[in-house]
Amino acid sequence: MSGHSKWAKIKRKKGSKDEKRGRIFTKLIKEITVAARLGGGNPDSNARLRSAIESARAANMPAKNIENAIKKGTGELPGIVYEEVTYEGYGPNGIAILIEAATDNKKRTVADIRHILSKYGGNLGETGCVSWIFSKKGYITVPKSESSEEEILNEALDAGAEDILSDDPEVYEIYTSPEELERVKEALIKAGIPIESAEITAVPQSTVKIADEKTAERILKLMDALDENEDVQKLYSNFDIDDEILKKFG
Repeated sequence: MSGHSKWAKIKRKKGSKDEKRGRIFTKLIKEITVAARLGGGNPDSNARLRSAIESARAANMPAKNIENAIKKGTGELPGIVYEEVTYEGYGPNGIAILIEAATDNKKRTVADIRHILSKYGGNLGETGCVSWIFSKKGYITVPKSESSEEEILNEALDAGAEDILSDDPEVYEIYTSPEELERVKEALIKAGIPIESAEITAVPQSTVKIADEKTAERILKLMDALDENEDVQKLYSNFDIDDEILKKFG
C-alpha cells in the first residue's frame, strides 16, 4: 500500500516498552466510554466498543475498570462526558499531522496541541488542510512467528483484505476497507491465526522523505510530545524517516 504509515510502525515498536500503564489505561477508558455513548453498551452490536474492550484486555486492564467505563458511557454511572475532536497541522519539513482527541475541555486541548506543535517547529492548521492526504483503512497485524505468509494471504484476501505487507521483520500488516475490518479479523481468528492488533487507522497517500538527522529527531520528539498528551487518542503523519536514521534514535 502506497504511503503506509511509518509512525504506526514506530509507535507499535515503542509502545510496549515506553508507554506508561496509567496513560494507556486513560486513553483506553476514554475510547470505551465514547464508544459506549455513541453505539450502546453491548459489544456484540457495537464493533467499536468490542475493539476497545479487546485492546483494554490486551493491556491487562481490570474487568471492573472496563465495566465502569461502559456504564459511564451509557449513563448508568456518573462520569465525564468526552467529546471527539480532530485537529490538523504541520510539523518540521512540512509533514502533515492528523490528531484525534477525546476531551472534556476543547479550549484546553487546542491550546495544548498548538503549544506542542509550535515548540517543535510545527503549527496548527485549518480544518481540512491535511485530512485529504489520509485515507481511513482497517489495519491488522499478525506476528510472523505464528503464521506463514501463504496462510495469511489465503485467509485475509479471501475474507476481503485489500493489501498485505511483509516488509516489517516482526509482523504481517493487513489493510482492509473500514467496513471489512471486522470480517477479515474474524476470518483470521476462525482460521486459528493469532492477531496482535486490529484497528481503524489513517494511511497517508503520499509521504515526505526525511533524510536529515536533526529534522528526524525533531519530528520524533514532536510526535512523542503529542502522543503523551492525555487528550490525544490517535496520531497520524506522512513522514518517512530512513530506517538507518531511526536506528540511531533507538
